[in-house]
Amino acid sequence: MLYTIRRRHRPRTTRTILPPLHLDPNHHRPHPHLPHPPTLRARDLSITFTKTTLSAGIKNQPPIISGSLPHPIHVDDSTWTLTTSPDGTSKTVEILLDKVNKQEWWAHVVTSAPKIDVTKIVPDNSKLSDLDGETRGLVEKMMYDQRQKEQGLPTSDEQKKMEILKKFQEQHPEMDFSNAKIQ
Repeated sequence: MLYTIRRRHRPRTTRTILPPLHLDPNHHRPHPHLPHPPTLRARDLSITFTKTTLSAGIKNQPPIISGSLPHPIHVDDSTWTLTTSPDGTSKTVEILLDKVNKQEWWAHVVTSAPKIDVTKIVPDNSKLSDLDGETRGLVEKMMYDQRQKEQGLPTSDEQKKMEILKKFQEQHPEMDFSNAKIQ
């Protein structure tokens, strides 16, 4: 999904060269795309970001995008690249921002930019195989417990409690558990 954000207060010379800023919303790594003419090189650009701010543009010109980020980022894990289009007619600066809280959606790249409605974004379906081992195990357990509840059967935690009680009863046959209330 690609959103177009119109830049305000751009110099007249830049307006004719650069199209509107595109924001490609990504749940884990938001990254704005800044199209540039093919004559620009990386050394012609001025791109800086801190934990809470971003500024990007052509050196000795007002920044194309500048302002406070809506949420903090990991500066050491954030980067930018200048790529040439396959046909060689344009270049794009792609800024990859690594969010501190990967669970929150960004409504805009900088707080001065117009917001997008993040409630209309439909996240891609992820596969269990895409998850790391710990997360995958947790998701599989939650899915199993949900199916068990729907069928009126005990969840995995309840099954473990019943197994522990059964072992205890086997180890202590002299005890009477007939009136025990298990929760």
